[in-house]
Amino acid sequence: MANAIPQDSETLKAYAEASGWRLGWAKFRRHKLALISLYIVVLLYLLAIFAEFFSPYDHSDIHRRHVLVPPQAVHVFDAKGQLTWPHVRALKGERDAVTRRLSYVEDPQTTFSVRLFAPSDPYKLWNILPLETRFLGVSTPDRKATIFLLGTDSLGRDVLSRIIHGARVSLSIGLVGVALSFVIGIVLGGMSGYFGGWIDTIVQRTIDLLQSLPTIPLWMGLAAAVPPGQDPLITYLMITVILSVIGWTGIARVVRGRFLALREEDFVLAARFSGASEMRIILRHMVPSFASHIIASLTLSIPEMILAETALSFLGLGLQPPAVSWGVLLKDAQSLQVISQAPWLLIPGLAVVITVLAFNFLGDGMRDASDPYGKA
Repeated sequence: MANAIPQDSETLKAYAEASGWRLGWAKFRRHKLALISLYIVVLLYLLAIFAEFFSPYDHSDIHRRHVLVPPQAVHVFDAKGQLTWPHVRALKGERDAVTRRLSYVEDPQTTFSVRLFAPSDPYKLWNILPLETRFLGVSTPDRKATIFLLGTDSLGRDVLSRIIHGARVSLSIGLVGVALSFVIGIVLGGMSGYFGGWIDTIVQRTIDLLQSLPTIPLWMGLAAAVPPGQDPLITYLMITVILSVIGWTGIARVVRGRFLALREEDFVLAARFSGASEMRIILRHMVPSFASHIIASLTLSIPEMILAETALSFLGLGLQPPAVSWGVLLKDAQSLQVISQAPWLLIPGLAVVITVLAFNFLGDGMRDASDPYGKA
């Protein structure tokens, strides 16, 4: 195994003078999958933050004449085979005379150009800023001019738009839920490892109790406690709290072990002898000493929260329509009949897979970066 730090003299000198963050970033960049995953995660959060702008339609827009439309192709050749500007073709519905099943065929004579920053119906970004432009659309703001890159669902709603809007909920639950669970885990785990005694006993037995409970039944029981018919925002907050209450035990055990190892270190004893308060020793000396490990663990915990929300919503115990999340979208694909007729409704599952893999690779890279002098 080659060392992570190159051995030529100039590079060694640069590394000797570099800060810990700079060393960590240099090692992180060598992890190609982690670097690519970082770009993917940033892109996902940009899509979630500006969901109204990046989605071709509002997530609740219904196109009654375009129900269960398969993904619509973007063409660069016209009907004569000549190269043209990227465009989509008008869709015509045809019903089978025997099965009465509706299918859609393209009309090559009626085309609509695909544009960036295309005109659209008026909408509000974050329900505040009025806009009439979307990132992707067709040049003609006409109900016949449709662009369904990932198809439509059983009500005629654009799947791509709903995936982008669902990313806002699913990704934010991951961040908020992990943030809450990490605050709880660091506080209780730190108290357990630093003070010991009866505090350590109570915290550790609580962790043992929570970890001994089956995860899915525990989720189901707590989620069932959420009153039905609540405002989607209230349900969102309660689901986040539920996931946080369950998810703090792992980080608490890690923090406890770190505090047990650090509380007898020379720098902690020196801070104690100099008259520093217990809270200052914990927050200014002990926690920063393994902050990089906490960040790496946080990154690896976010996909667990996303999967937990997806599972709850898929089982009908989490968010409910009209709220939109990846779990709610996957709930539409529970029926085998729907999957056989409209397999594109499973695409939200692909979004979950890509997100979880990106966070896992990113966490691996950050874990390596937290030890810049380790083996590559």
